[in-house]
Amino acid sequence: MITSSEQQYIDLYTECRQLLCSHSSTVMNGVRDEAFEHFRQAGFPSRKVERYKYTDVAKLFEPDYGLNLNRLDIPVNPYDAFRCDVPNLSTLLYFVVNDGFYRGGTPVAPKLPEGVIVGSLKDFATTGYYNRLAAKSDDAVTSLNTMLAQDGLFVFVPRGVVMSRPVQVINILRSDVNLMVNRRVLIILEEGAQAKLLFCDHAADDRQFLTTQVIEAFVGANARLDLYCLEETHAKSVRVSNVYIEQQRDSRVHHNVITLHNGITRNRLDLDFVGQGAECQCNGCVIADKQQHVDNNTLITHHVPHCTSSELYKYVLDGEATGAFAGRVLVEHGAQKTTSQMTNQNLCATPKARMFTQPMLEIYADDVKCAHGSTVGQLNDAAMFYMRQRGIPEHEARTLLEQAFVAEVIERIELEPLRDRLRYLVDKRFRGELNKCEGCKLCK
Repeated sequence: MITSSEQQYIDLYTECRQLLCSHSSTVMNGVRDEAFEHFRQAGFPSRKVERYKYTDVAKLFEPDYGLNLNRLDIPVNPYDAFRCDVPNLSTLLYFVVNDGFYRGGTPVAPKLPEGVIVGSLKDFATTGYYNRLAAKSDDAVTSLNTMLAQDGLFVFVPRGVVMSRPVQVINILRSDVNLMVNRRVLIILEEGAQAKLLFCDHAADDRQFLTTQVIEAFVGANARLDLYCLEETHAKSVRVSNVYIEQQRDSRVHHNVITLHNGITRNRLDLDFVGQGAECQCNGCVIADKQQHVDNNTLITHHVPHCTSSELYKYVLDGEATGAFAGRVLVEHGAQKTTSQMTNQNLCATPKARMFTQPMLEIYADDVKCAHGSTVGQLNDAAMFYMRQRGIPEHEARTLLEQAFVAEVIERIELEPLRDRLRYLVDKRFRGELNKCEGCKLCK
């Protein structure tokens, strides 16, 4: 039975299909109808669906949000409005305003290595890659994004090219009305390529935002991708982000997702090992309070032998915040010599904070080393007493313990300037002093 929430998007697509297509590309338009048909038949997943049991996704899409289907220009130059003072990071800086790659107003065009492309998805998307991983997921929210997305970001690094400077992408939400944003990202690293990508999500206006985001990343043989996703929006922001990664032989992926400020966030990661000898390290850090909700859901599939996966997710929940982590490692038949470690540790700082955790292993091979575990606890009373006895105020003692708890995730970040900056931001966040990235200025 189709609900009213689903019907509004069915009607929207039926009425506005030509408008959607007229402001996009042939490649993106070529998969819209198939995605629409899947969404129409499947509808939003209910909480009875295993991977959505901790977040009522259908409810998130009930409000009637505006959409910028006509691709009207946002009257802002983000290079003038935005300053990011992350010392010594020396990034190649790009902007995505709502769901469109920002083309104009660059003070100094970033100088890219030969053959590297960073640009608008609708200009560069290729049929061999676009929607290939997303379509396999059979996910209705991904289908909704596919049928409505008109632009996004494209990153291509050719064979053997090592990018010495990180690419920093600032996703800015800006609108005078409540807005739905459907953002798409396609990343292709050919054999032997290396790249570091930092995505920073910010909300510039005090409006209700609903963001769907789909990231597809293809990591070639002997390639390396470091992907950092940092969310610092506000309490009126709802974000549903689905990341799909495919790794070829001997490739390396570091995926880091950090939530410092949000309203409701649902992050999904699907990672597939399709070549032997590949490795991934997936880390997550969540700091939430008030009525914030953060749900991380991961699926790592070992299709082939001799691959290694590691996951570490840590949550600190204060106030009436709710957290969820569901991680699944699937080792298929024949994927011998698999090594996998999954860890989820959580700290509930108040009696009203709630954490749901579900680590899972599904193994169909007999020569593997796989382990998983989770913990949910409160601040250590003995440690608190020890610090109070030495004259440390209670609030300061709590802050020190919470910082120490998440430090392990922060230390896994290999970009040293970003790691140092995050230590500072996390400290400010625990002290209640941070309502946006310190040093980043969004001017209206």
